[in-house]
Amino acid sequence: MTAAALLNTVRAHGMRVSSARRNVLDALLNADQPLTAEEIAAGADIASTYRNLDALETIGIVRHVHLGHGPGRYALAMRSGGWATCETCGRSTALEPDALSRIRAAVKEASGFDASFGHFPIVGRCPECI
Repeated sequence: MTAAALLNTVRAHGMRVSSARRNVLDALLNADQPLTAEEIAAGADIASTYRNLDALETIGIVRHVHLGHGPGRYALAMRSGGWATCETCGRSTALEPDALSRIRAAVKEASGFDASFGHFPIVGRCPECI
């Protein structure tokens, strides 16, 4: 998704496109991994950053995730449906939609539980740490 498309979504929900909101979206667009609010703020007002993240999460553009120990992180909602985090080295990897669908199906078959893996990661050891 492009910055213009994200901004149009913000406007379509009746929200202003402020420079602070634009900065939050730019930081998330340019990130390879989910970022903490402090990383997104990059020295700007952290309270404003949290308010904008909350507003953008409310309209479905941003997703708040936890990738192990430490602060929550934020990513664009359309970037990944789930994550896997190594409990040894801490590396997090986005799960491809097809792989996530197969994992969810296996969990449902084994337990009847419809797991989302959207807010918390699948935790284990990565190939390098096995």
